[in-house]
Amino acid sequence: MRKTLWIMWDHLHHDHSLLGHQPQKDVVVYFCESAVAARRFRYHKHRLTFLFSAMRHRAEELAKEGWRVDYHSLGKDSDVPKSLAAHVREFESNEVHLVEPTEWHSRQAIPLLEKKIGCPIIVHENDLFLLRRADFAKFAAGKKRLLMEHHYRAMRKRTGYLMDEKGEPEGGAWNFDHDNRSGIRDFERAGRPSAPPPPYVEQDEMTQQVAREVERLFADHPGKAATMRLPVTRDGALRWLEHFIIHRLPLFGAYEDLISEKDPLLFHSMLTPFLNCGLLRPKECCEAAISAWREKRAPLNAVEGFVRQIIGWREFVNGIYWLRMPDYEDLNALEARRGLPKWIYSGETKMRCMSHAIRCLNETAYTHHIQRLMVLGNFFLLTECEPRQVLRWFNEMYIDSYDWVMDANVLGMILHADGGYMATKPYAATSAYIHKMSDHCAGCEYRQAEKSGPRSCPFNSLFWRFWNKHESRFSSNPRVKALLSGWNKRPERERVTILETAEGFLKKIDSI
Repeated sequence: MRKTLWIMWDHLHHDHSLLGHQPQKDVVVYFCESAVAARRFRYHKHRLTFLFSAMRHRAEELAKEGWRVDYHSLGKDSDVPKSLAAHVREFESNEVHLVEPTEWHSRQAIPLLEKKIGCPIIVHENDLFLLRRADFAKFAAGKKRLLMEHHYRAMRKRTGYLMDEKGEPEGGAWNFDHDNRSGIRDFERAGRPSAPPPPYVEQDEMTQQVAREVERLFADHPGKAATMRLPVTRDGALRWLEHFIIHRLPLFGAYEDLISEKDPLLFHSMLTPFLNCGLLRPKECCEAAISAWREKRAPLNAVEGFVRQIIGWREFVNGIYWLRMPDYEDLNALEARRGLPKWIYSGETKMRCMSHAIRCLNETAYTHHIQRLMVLGNFFLLTECEPRQVLRWFNEMYIDSYDWVMDANVLGMILHADGGYMATKPYAATSAYIHKMSDHCAGCEYRQAEKSGPRSCPFNSLFWRFWNKHESRFSSNPRVKALLSGWNKRPERERVTILETAEGFLKKIDSI
């Protein structure tokens, strides 16, 4: 019996679960660079270059290991149904095996694909995550609202990560957020510490070929394919992880919420592109960080914060995605209807923080989590941009984007479109937060401290307009009561002026 093992672009593991249990003589490994999937959104050229090049490198490695590989590149046949059907005929495959897709739409397409190719497709459990989907469903059963903190503590106990012999959290606390809130002034007083640049690579011949194809076939997508310099192999990803553990992890905790124009990466790992396509495993990343703490090479607050991002947030948003799809993508609890501003892809706005984040995205397809949530996300929330449009934009612009990544992060965490299923209140903020955590405000055309008027920072008046509009919805929320009470105690003329300023910004949002 001849079997096909279909490896998708987000299952490029060195220890792929299906490869280890099959005799090579009975198997053909199939890859397909789907132009249809690549055009689902206008994905950043860095994302496409990274993933297609990583696929080609992985296929080459498998061929050298003795596997028979059938690779359908963009120039050969880029439609999966036609490509897979041709593959099945050519190699006379009796079965196609694959690890369950990470995205709901791809999973739902498999029964129809089976009919088109005339061959059964055997789906195996996805092992890209530490927690099985069924186990997350058990955790969520009967709950009207899910809190990441509860999930995170359960994951700590489940994995044993940073737990002592008595089953208590190391250091006597589940998290050390109080040690991880250094602002830009703290950073400057510390002498603006820095780390060596991460191990970017020059594009090899294979990646250069991919970059040329991406530029030709996806010319209208954001970014420049030729400037993608992330490693695309397992060895390169391991070097990236090692660099982070040695050079960035020690100060990651203290400065994880900081935004610097001079050093956009700062002490962040930028491991998600490798984790999300399988070049790295979450287990090895967590255990490398924990080893650094045990060997006194990194402090507990930094290591705990890093581990929480992986076994906490990463697992949590994937769990919510599979629990709530397909209806989750249609949620719009705050009834936001505004279209995206015209400058949202170019960054040509006078708002310095927004412009910097978008320009970083165009250059590298990456910003860290605070820019995603408290700058870009905050703006989309306060200006009431329509959730599906915002979700599409995030999927297009980020190198680590997948539906399972962005759905809960954008719809739940950023836009509160799920009505509070995964966040107890909207993450809305005035310019005060951005001023504390970044070096943007001093060079901005808008005045950070002003609450109203045409030169005031738009975040200030838009923030109060948001809470004024949604007061009835959140008036009983204990985390918002004091804020709303303070707003209502202000003189009426002051409130009117602030609200008028906000409406003025919304009317000219395309030139703000």
